[in-house]
Amino acid sequence: MSLRTLPSRLQSLTRLSKPRAFLPPVIQTYQSIRPYVGGGPRVDPSSQKLKVWPFVFIFFTGSGAYVYMVNTRANSAESTKPPDNPQLSAPAKDTPTFSPTAVSVIFVLGGPGAGKGTQCANLVRDYGFKHLSAGDLLREEQDRPDSQFGSMIRDYITDGKIVPMEVTVQLLENAMTDYIKKRESGAEGSRFLIDGFPRKMDQALKFEESVCPSQFTLFFDCPEDVMMERLINRGKTSGRSDDNAESIKKRFRTFIETSMPVVDHFEQEGKVVKVEATKGPDEIYEEVKKRMGERGFEMVK
Repeated sequence: MSLRTLPSRLQSLTRLSKPRAFLPPVIQTYQSIRPYVGGGPRVDPSSQKLKVWPFVFIFFTGSGAYVYMVNTRANSAESTKPPDNPQLSAPAKDTPTFSPTAVSVIFVLGGPGAGKGTQCANLVRDYGFKHLSAGDLLREEQDRPDSQFGSMIRDYITDGKIVPMEVTVQLLENAMTDYIKKRESGAEGSRFLIDGFPRKMDQALKFEESVCPSQFTLFFDCPEDVMMERLINRGKTSGRSDDNAESIKKRFRTFIETSMPVVDHFEQEGKVVKVEATKGPDEIYEEVKKRMGERGFEMVK
C-alpha cells in the first residue's frame, strides 16, 4: 500500500461504528495528522508563522519565579540565625574583676519559694552583706524603658526559662561595681549575697572566671509541695507575673534540670552549705547562723 492510497484506506476504517476510544492507535494517529497527510483541507505553511512572544513570556516568568524562590530561601535562612548582640559578649579576662581575698561572694540557691529572700534579709542585717538578687536585677532591666533586652528577659521569665548567661553575669558585675564605688573602703571587706544565682553551670563558671570566685553556696533544701503553697500565697499580693501555678511548675522543672547540677558540682568541691528549709523562718535562720560561723563568718552588728 502506497502513501497515496493510505488516506482512503484509513478513512474507510474510521467510518466503523466503534467509538473513537476503541479505535486502533494508528487510526487515532491518522485523525490527528489528517490535515497534513491528505483527506482534509491543506494548510498553507506560509500562513503558520511561529509566534515568539509566548516563549518570551514563559522564559521571563520562569526566571522571575526562580529568582524569587532563591531570595525567599536566603531571607528565611537569614531570619533563623541568632541575632548578633555585641553587648552580650564581654571581653575575655585574664583575671576576675574582684579578688576573693578582698571581696566575699556567697551564692544563695534553692527552689522557688524556698525562703531565700527572707534569709538573705537576715544576713544583710546581721552580717553586713550586700544582697543582690539575680531575679530582681533582671526584672528591673526588663522594666527599664531604654533596655535593649527588656522584652527578651520578659519572655524568658514568663516561660520559666533561664535568661542568657551574658546578660545576668553583666548585670551582677555592674551592681557589684556600683556598690563598691560608694564604699569608703572600696572593695576591701565587701560581702555579697547573690540570691538565685548561678542557675546553670555556664553561669557559675563564667562568674567565677570573670567576676569573682565564690566562698561557697548556701543551699536551702525544700520539697516542691511546700514551695508551691508558699508561692501561691505570695502571688496573691506580690504582683509578680510568674507567681502562678503554670509558671511555678515550669520554674520547678527548670531548677531541677539546670540548677541542681550546679549544687552537685560545688558540693563535690566542698563548697556547699545545705540548710533544711521546711521549718519556720526563725528556726531556719538559727541553723543558718550556726553554719555561717563554721565557715568563718561572724556577725558584725
